[in-house]
Amino acid sequence: MLSNLIDRIRLPFRKDKELYSSLYTILGFYPKEIKYYKQALMHKSIMHREKGKPINNERLEYLGDAILDAVVGHIVYQHFGGKREGFLTNTRSKLVQRETLNKLASELGITQLIMSSGHSMSHNSYLGGNAFEALVGAIYLDRGYDACMRFMQQRILGQFINIDKVAYKEVNFKSKLIEWSQKNRVDVEFKLLEQKKDDSGSPMFHYQVIIEGIEGGKGRGYSKKESQQTASKLTLERLRREPQYIDAVFAAKANRTKMEEMPVQTVPDTEQKDDFIIVQEMEEKTPKPKTVPKRTEGKPAVQPSKVSRIEEELDGLDLSDITANPAEASKEDIIAAAEEAAFAE
Repeated sequence: MLSNLIDRIRLPFRKDKELYSSLYTILGFYPKEIKYYKQALMHKSIMHREKGKPINNERLEYLGDAILDAVVGHIVYQHFGGKREGFLTNTRSKLVQRETLNKLASELGITQLIMSSGHSMSHNSYLGGNAFEALVGAIYLDRGYDACMRFMQQRILGQFINIDKVAYKEVNFKSKLIEWSQKNRVDVEFKLLEQKKDDSGSPMFHYQVIIEGIEGGKGRGYSKKESQQTASKLTLERLRREPQYIDAVFAAKANRTKMEEMPVQTVPDTEQKDDFIIVQEMEEKTPKPKTVPKRTEGKPAVQPSKVSRIEEELDGLDLSDITANPAEASKEDIIAAAEEAAFAE
């Protein structure tokens, strides 16, 4: 019974001793409160709980991210005296970007100490960088801000990173954002919010990234390129860290493509209407054939008079009903009356 109790007591001690040794190799000092460092290396995938509350490194990652920005910003400010704000911001961004932190976690051996499910290790490309930030948060809670500064200056920048090379290395966040948008067929634009001059008369630019009509990161700088680079970096970070933001972007894209692909219900008519031409209604008249007078041999043709034409037309007609007194009316009287009536109209 006593030996089993001793074994149960020694086992955690052995594990803690191994962790102490590993952390000394990574940090350059021994932890005071090992609990912070254990939590910094605990990924949420293992679902560890204490008193009903989940215990993982997410909260420490949040704290470490803020401390890391402050510490690296302080170091960059001291190292590059006289450099403008845009240069300092750009350099700090390169030092704390996820890819850099992932490499540091791998080189320092932090990745091998992370407690997580195997599935999470193989599918989470930022797991090492997140643990590095959480470890900085643990250092801050255990030993304070100055210990974090010494760790970054002596251990990281002194042995693993050449700050001058990083500062002057060109990282084109704008091209990365455009490349991502083209692969995902997402519309991206850079909107100029403001252009002015600072107190010394230097031009200042303020740009914002718009993705599928949704506002992204904003950036200020002494050139369009600098401000757009900052805006692109902040947008990429939002896309990486905020699932609701990237969901909103793709939802907006789906709505846009749906509207573009929606068929038009009314098909335009191809018939050309000549409604600009005014059509005049005309009474159709069938031309009457001309009566050609008979030619007598040796004599010129004589045109018939109107009376003779009417006389010819009236031949063969029953004229008995066009006069009140047919007995007294002669054929000549009838023709004359008809001609008079015709010309009177």
